[in-house]
Amino acid sequence: MKSAEAWLEAYGESHQNPVNKALHWICIPVIMVSLLALLSLLRTPVPGVHGGTLLVVGATVFYAALSIPLAVGMAIIGAAMLAAAAGLALLPVPLWASALVVFAAGWIGQFVGHQIEGKRPSFFEDVKFLLIGPMWLLADLYRRVGVRY
Repeated sequence: MKSAEAWLEAYGESHQNPVNKALHWICIPVIMVSLLALLSLLRTPVPGVHGGTLLVVGATVFYAALSIPLAVGMAIIGAAMLAAAAGLALLPVPLWASALVVFAAGWIGQFVGHQIEGKRPSFFEDVKFLLIGPMWLLADLYRRVGVRY
């Protein structure tokens, strides 16, 4: 398996343009929240556990295989995103509708950023990059505040 640094470096290759980076800082969290909201509609036999929870747990396991500090941060972010996703359910429209609109808007923003960048999104190369995007943002934040990962 690639190291966290190798994944982050590969992801960063198609995320150099400042506008694309800024759009990713907005759109990745928007996509995460909306995806977790959509997945929250998938119930499991375990009370309180839905598809969104399973994604956060599974992603955290993936992150832990790469970096414990990043996994801890992503688990905290995942919990916050699950709470934000639950907030979408409070809107006066069906959750599936609001989450789908937000999800589509986030992806439109991502593709606009990649059009500006002039490079294809990384996940076209490897679907695991869909999990690396959020970690890339957290790793950037860690670097800015001096947290080693």
